[in-house]
Amino acid sequence: MASAPATTFFPKHRHPPPPCRHFHNLRLSKSTTISCTSSPPIITTTTSGNNRQSIPSLLPFSAKYVSFNAVTDECYSLDDIIYRSRSGGLLDVQHDMEALKQFDGKYWRKLFDSRVGRTTWPYGSGVWSKKEWVLPEIDNDDIISAFEGNSNLFWAERYGKHHLGGMNDIWVKHCGISHTGSFKDLGMTVLVSQVNRLRKMNKPLVGVGCASTGDTSAALSAYCAAAGIPSIVFLPANKISMAQLVQPIANGAFVLSMDTDFDGCMKLIREITSELPIYLANSLNSLRLEGQKTAAIEILQQFDWEVPDWVIIPGGNLGNIYAFYKGFKMCQELGLVDRIPRLVCAQAANANPLYLHYKSGWKNFSPVKATTTFASAIQIGDPVSIDRAVYALTNSDGIVEEATEEELMDAMAVADSTGMFVCPHTGVALVALMKLRERGVIGKNDRTVVVSTAHGLKFTQAKIDYHSKSIKDIASKFANPPVEVAADYEAVMDVLKKHLKKVS
Repeated sequence: MASAPATTFFPKHRHPPPPCRHFHNLRLSKSTTISCTSSPPIITTTTSGNNRQSIPSLLPFSAKYVSFNAVTDECYSLDDIIYRSRSGGLLDVQHDMEALKQFDGKYWRKLFDSRVGRTTWPYGSGVWSKKEWVLPEIDNDDIISAFEGNSNLFWAERYGKHHLGGMNDIWVKHCGISHTGSFKDLGMTVLVSQVNRLRKMNKPLVGVGCASTGDTSAALSAYCAAAGIPSIVFLPANKISMAQLVQPIANGAFVLSMDTDFDGCMKLIREITSELPIYLANSLNSLRLEGQKTAAIEILQQFDWEVPDWVIIPGGNLGNIYAFYKGFKMCQELGLVDRIPRLVCAQAANANPLYLHYKSGWKNFSPVKATTTFASAIQIGDPVSIDRAVYALTNSDGIVEEATEEELMDAMAVADSTGMFVCPHTGVALVALMKLRERGVIGKNDRTVVVSTAHGLKFTQAKIDYHSKSIKDIASKFANPPVEVAADYEAVMDVLKKHLKKVS
């Protein structure tokens, strides 16, 4: 990444001013001072005669809820507690693009780059470094952040060379290297910050609730604990890993384990939050997607604002594919880049409603009954964000692929053998990449990013089972079990010589 430009930083809770920009048709002499925050900036000039000249204020940055992909005047304040439009459709967060366009792409690139890794609150966060594009009207005092984002973009050189036909420009965006070990932190910092704001406004909110396949509940419980806000979690019994289950328990969430799947939990939490003063934290709530879209912007930053050819994303409830599309599209519309990448959504074959919809030519979507998959976080048969996903894919010339259980577990093991330690969901995305490479859809020289959504340490039992060859109907052909050997010099030497001969 290019070195960050010099900038001036201020103490916590004060907005840093942006770099200067040119104001056309204004004839200024000597100096112009611009203090640009989420409220109308104060602009004054000092002329050569020390007289102060008044200049019209810039438009303030703002955002609101609107009906998703619908022609209507219906809109709501982000301070309203609402999840659906009047017709029952999805909502989207719409930013005042004219206000944002007061500054050109060069300005936004410079501002975002200047904040990377800094300690000035809250701009060092990978999410809040883009505050003007995320939640522009929130006060810094209300933000709940754990320095999320800024995750590693790993050059998977060896993986591409040995397993993708010599592909050299393959990258893995490790969103799981985060506070609670998944990309869900990116959205949860935004949602819980807004809830914190609403509670200070005396809105009738006692707590925040979600249905979860593991990672959402971990992120929600951690950020709520940091804010001192009660969290309530609905989990499908015996369908998530122990590492995922222990996170909300440890963070003090009120956990309800239910004899149903994620879709059943989701139905219940929607009914409960419509009756009780509990704020809904699932991706039906479009606030979370505002944080998740910053991962797309971050990828562009890490490539010095060059656009990759492909971005491959695992999909379950399908909010994330739209979030990435939205992040890339905003960068294009505001002049930071001149195009967007093609998007691929990767699904487990045991939970593949989007894949089936794609194969039908986007005709007559039908939910499926998701069956058990090692990619448990995307074990969802009736995704809330199906319309968002279709919109993102059709507007990015996108593709949907699927992976069987054996394919995804083998892909995870192969990736691990090249220096990574990925989750099964990343295995799903890697299978999609391999299939598209084999068909020639993704070229050898195409710059491709695979989004890794969670940390592999959350799925150690799946890895243990694979390498011990204890998974029924899976051959585990890349298993690497420990070799049992007597504690004897000659025995150890014999085993080592055979191994060294094999690998040399």
